[in-house]
Amino acid sequence: MKLSANWKRIENAIRDSVGTDFTISKLTSVGGGSINNCYQAGTDTQTLFVKLNTVERLIMFETEATGLHELAETSELRIPAVICSGQTASNSFLVLEWLVLHSANTASDRLLGEKLAQLHAVEQPYYGWQKNNFIGSTPQPNGKSNDWVKFLLTQRLGFQLQLATENGANRQLVEKGERLLDKLALFFSAYQPKPSLLHGDLWGGNYAMDDSGQPVIFDPACYYGDREADIAMTELFGGFGSGFFAAYQNTLQLDEGYAVRKKLYLLYHILNHFNLFGSSYAGQASALMDDLLHSV
Repeated sequence: MKLSANWKRIENAIRDSVGTDFTISKLTSVGGGSINNCYQAGTDTQTLFVKLNTVERLIMFETEATGLHELAETSELRIPAVICSGQTASNSFLVLEWLVLHSANTASDRLLGEKLAQLHAVEQPYYGWQKNNFIGSTPQPNGKSNDWVKFLLTQRLGFQLQLATENGANRQLVEKGERLLDKLALFFSAYQPKPSLLHGDLWGGNYAMDDSGQPVIFDPACYYGDREADIAMTELFGGFGSGFFAAYQNTLQLDEGYAVRKKLYLLYHILNHFNLFGSSYAGQASALMDDLLHSV
């Protein structure tokens, strides 16, 4: 097939990375979320997954690739292998292993719970990460810290609240958020989390099962933080069965205060959705803030 100059550049990058001839003969647009344009690119014998975005989004792909590498090195979870990333005159791109994915089942839910708990049990050296990255298309700062409350205040909730202020959040929501931030340390008076490698955006759309029944996680927003943040995200939009939670708890027990603190971690994502998608998330953010303020 005749390729555009853009796709010829991607084809050459793949060829350089895999060390063998890779001549694209099949190219099909596929689903892959709302941020990127995604394609199935293949030869007669090999298929790969290609994400495209604008040239300036290359850093988003590079940090995603770093997160995928680290998740693969630190865990026994099935993680799509990174082939290469780069840019053409008109696009940035990320090329990954092509995996045939299926809806999760009870067995894969249990395996995910066990293996995620094992990943979280590996203590990391600090809160934050080796570089800043993105949550969706929103910048996610990851400056290194030894103080989880300060990290959560300045680089997670406070950062999102400031963005919400700039994006037109009403004064009542902003003031309520500021009152909550003033009380943030109270939620951690009897709980000091150890830093764990987190997926960072572990909702049902970023989890599936491969042909062998192994759980697969992808599209990470990695950092080192409280493992409760990953578990809270699994509760936000569904997609994780009761077997997942039972297997996680059997492997690595959650602290009893999780039921309250998870709302802090959900608030981070709801504020991010406000900043990405608009005011329809303001009511949910306000309700979470009310619940949290009433609990301290």
